[in-house]
Amino acid sequence: MPFFAPDNFALQSSLPQPGRLHHLAIIMDGNRRWARDHGLPEHQGHAQGLERAEDIVRWLSSSDITHLTLFAFASANWQRSRQEVAHLFRLAGSALRRFAPLCSDGAARVRVIGRRDRLPAALRSAIEQLERDTAAGLRTLHLALDYDAKAAIARAACCAGANASVDGITAALQAQHGTPPVDLLIRTGGEQRLSNFLLWESADAELYFSNVRWPDFSTTHLQQAITNYAARERRFGA
Repeated sequence: MPFFAPDNFALQSSLPQPGRLHHLAIIMDGNRRWARDHGLPEHQGHAQGLERAEDIVRWLSSSDITHLTLFAFASANWQRSRQEVAHLFRLAGSALRRFAPLCSDGAARVRVIGRRDRLPAALRSAIEQLERDTAAGLRTLHLALDYDAKAAIARAACCAGANASVDGITAALQAQHGTPPVDLLIRTGGEQRLSNFLLWESADAELYFSNVRWPDFSTTHLQQAITNYAARERRFGA
């Protein structure tokens, strides 16, 4: 069944208004374990995970969320085998091609955050083209590729220079990535850590951890996460 099939889940009508959920961030974890659970090669887990990501992007244009950030490739993932890294980059290229029609006509602006100098040249070109083609989007889809939050904060502090205050670093990060503070961060796959993802932007975020592997993360699970968020009283440390 398609992830966001109308007969499975009418998202707009059934979800509560979540107290202005502006920025949703997702750590899409559990692809390899899902494949192993199903007796499949690990690359098929990543491919199935892309199906879920595409459904999330399709849903974005009909939601009230203005920023969606998906953690696609961490800088730490370079430690994986060359074959897996190459496969992940091929999937990233496929993702850009599949996201393009979903983000067209002003539906969403695509911005890739993270280092680009280590990405394959063809992937860099595809990123730049899609960013140009979707620049007028009303919402923003951030894709984190070769992303390292601590490194991003360090770069922002250097850019802020003499103005390396909280506000100065925040402004420098905004200039780098355009990512506002995270309201809700979802991590699938059963792990309960941030894994160096949007550390600064998630300082006051609500965290939601799901035991469900990302390829099995259905609309029902997404509804549960957003409903849970809507019921929370955000105090921002007060």
